[in-house]
Amino acid sequence: MPHSTQPAIIVIGGAEDKVHGREILHKFLERSGGPEARIAIIPSASREPALIGARYRELFEDMGAKAIQVIDVREREQANDPLWQAYIQECTGVFMTGGDQLRLCAILADTPIMDQVHARVQRHEITLAGTSAGAAVMGYHMIAGGGSGKSPNRALVDMATGFGFLPNAIVDQHFHNRNRMARLISAISMHPECLGIGIDEDTCIIVEPDHSLQAMGNGVVTIVDATELSHTNQAQIGTTDPISIHNCRLHLLGHGDRYHLDRRQLIPSS
Repeated sequence: MPHSTQPAIIVIGGAEDKVHGREILHKFLERSGGPEARIAIIPSASREPALIGARYRELFEDMGAKAIQVIDVREREQANDPLWQAYIQECTGVFMTGGDQLRLCAILADTPIMDQVHARVQRHEITLAGTSAGAAVMGYHMIAGGGSGKSPNRALVDMATGFGFLPNAIVDQHFHNRNRMARLISAISMHPECLGIGIDEDTCIIVEPDHSLQAMGNGVVTIVDATELSHTNQAQIGTTDPISIHNCRLHLLGHGDRYHLDRRQLIPSS
């Protein structure tokens, strides 16, 4: 299969360009089959799912997708709908919109529709994209909310369980735009085995089946790697006390930079 149409996981930091070049949305469509793409839009994170679903439908129609279906699940029982399940089985791309990641997980976790998405992603049959809240749910450990602009501390971040498409990563979005570095470091101090990935607005990572990724967009992707952590006081301090972390590795990936999730190494430019 040509690389340009090979299924991937695309994790978007939010506020992706919907007006001008639409590079990130075009990349999702391309990886979903281009003019043959059959897109499922999941707006369940939004409090206005009909409105945001219609917006993305219009965008993908304008970009030339072959078929588009908005999977407007607002109650868990709706995820049993056989027509929607049938469409998930035949689509080539799934796009999860922004909103509230806790809402998205509460509605769709462990439902037939999300189980089908999981199975098809694991078999590399579809491209999966998520923006903003749809990006936050990609890890098994999920940042559900929290503050910004303070020193890292345990009270700065609320954790929950995500969908686990990237099980060894913790994703934060709108990253530098909302000053969320301390929040991500606070999360990584609780789960140092996970890789922290902070994604700026109008920026994404494209994760290949071999677990290599490439940054794309107008911002940067921040990688926080605590693999060689030598010390943290996280377990001994109060919830609002500053966290200390020693020997934590940091990478900033600009457009085109590549990194391997499993090897935790930058991939040199060819």
